[in-house]
Amino acid sequence: MNLGIWLQRQAQAHPARPALFCGHTQVADYAGFHESAARIAGWLAGQDVAPGDRVAIFMKNCPDYLVALYGIWYAGAVAVPINAKLHGREAAFILEDSGAGVCFTSPDLTASLAEAAAPRRAVEIGSADHADALAHDAVAAPVERRAEDLAWLFYTSGTTGRPKGVMITNRMLIAMSLAYQSDVDPVTHRDAAIYAAPLSHGAGLYNMVHVLAGARHVCPASGGFDPVEIFDLAKDFGSAQIFAAPTMVKRLTEAGKRLGETGEGLRTVVYGGGPMYLADITEAVDHFGPIFVQIYGQGECPMGITALARADVADRRHPRWRERLQSVGRAQAPVELRIGDDAGQAVPPGVHGEIMVRGDVVMPGYWRNEAASAGALRDGWLMTGDMGFLDAEGYLTLQDRSKDVIITGGSNVYPREVEEVLLTHAGLREVSVVGRPHPDWGEEVVAFIVGEAEPADLDRLCVDRIARFKRPKAYVRLPELPKNNYGKVLKTELRKRLEEER
Repeated sequence: MNLGIWLQRQAQAHPARPALFCGHTQVADYAGFHESAARIAGWLAGQDVAPGDRVAIFMKNCPDYLVALYGIWYAGAVAVPINAKLHGREAAFILEDSGAGVCFTSPDLTASLAEAAAPRRAVEIGSADHADALAHDAVAAPVERRAEDLAWLFYTSGTTGRPKGVMITNRMLIAMSLAYQSDVDPVTHRDAAIYAAPLSHGAGLYNMVHVLAGARHVCPASGGFDPVEIFDLAKDFGSAQIFAAPTMVKRLTEAGKRLGETGEGLRTVVYGGGPMYLADITEAVDHFGPIFVQIYGQGECPMGITALARADVADRRHPRWRERLQSVGRAQAPVELRIGDDAGQAVPPGVHGEIMVRGDVVMPGYWRNEAASAGALRDGWLMTGDMGFLDAEGYLTLQDRSKDVIITGGSNVYPREVEEVLLTHAGLREVSVVGRPHPDWGEEVVAFIVGEAEPADLDRLCVDRIARFKRPKAYVRLPELPKNNYGKVLKTELRKRLEEER
């Protein structure tokens, strides 16, 4: 099944329903949304894009992002959304690895792709090429696709620092969307999804269920997250839903308290993508009320492992409400959840182990990477690499992240990737990158360095090679890095040092 069918059905049944908005301004109803997507699909076919081919989107949030996404699906192609925060070189690697020959870009991002000599065809939103695509003959209907066919190729860095393409099928997205209705937050056509977080990630994954329901899709005019703008849009549209990283929830709460905003019109805030501190979510609920739902997922099981219902988030009467609030909830409907020992065998409730999940939301593997796929999948189970435990009631609590990922402002930073860039400087002998707690961003990147390189030179190196949010915010010079008997750097000791300095 092609996900584009959901948009086609809405256009057939409710063509005049409001669909796409830039700020407060409506730019398309469902008939217009469908028509534009169908024209993009016709244009892609004219560019020799066949079913199964990859087409990238390297754009900031705007209504044309969703038009391009559904145009790709209507053509039977595979969408490759790329984080707009990435450096042109990083985006170019994804384009090359995925084999995407066409890429839709925002005007201010096209130049960075040109510097990286990719892709074969860049279509800048608002350009003559884009106008030609929107004027092209429309396809009659979305191309037929099977449930197991790829729909989305999501690139996430692994511990080696090399991005891996998570293969996301139509079946996975269908199961995830239906689980949203059953386990997260039922959607109707009266609702409005405000896309304040990147459409290339979690926020974009939730567009499908809102299309299925015929809801409104609102891209803030700023193109990003501004609490004042969110409050204003929520009041105007009413029954609004946003997906937010924990750091965004914290900023929303601080702004609400400072400005006297009660969150009028905000029906649901779904949070995930990083650790939520108990004090922060307690303060948020105390100020805004029972509007919060938590989800836990990975790129390899997008948005679909567990959910902590709004009743659990807001409950203060249960004797174990704090423990529940510190959990990430219970398994979502389409998956099985297990805590495994070193051999992957299930352990009893309360016992610490690796979080394992299987079901229709779990990936079939990584794009053209059999070795990584074999390491992540075991007898149908996804080995998440996260550690935790289940209680007797089925609530999952995360304890450790076995991978040393740093989550800053809701975006993942993989230390090895930053370390490899820094080590290209001739003046560095060793480097180790860790996360340091930050009151606004959750964590910030800190690099421990051994050598004579100057921080300003290292900064310039990072700016030239990787996205700015991955750049270390501090450099700590050491005579040598702490290591164990096997020569492995003890990052726990480095984190302990940072904590002592705080």
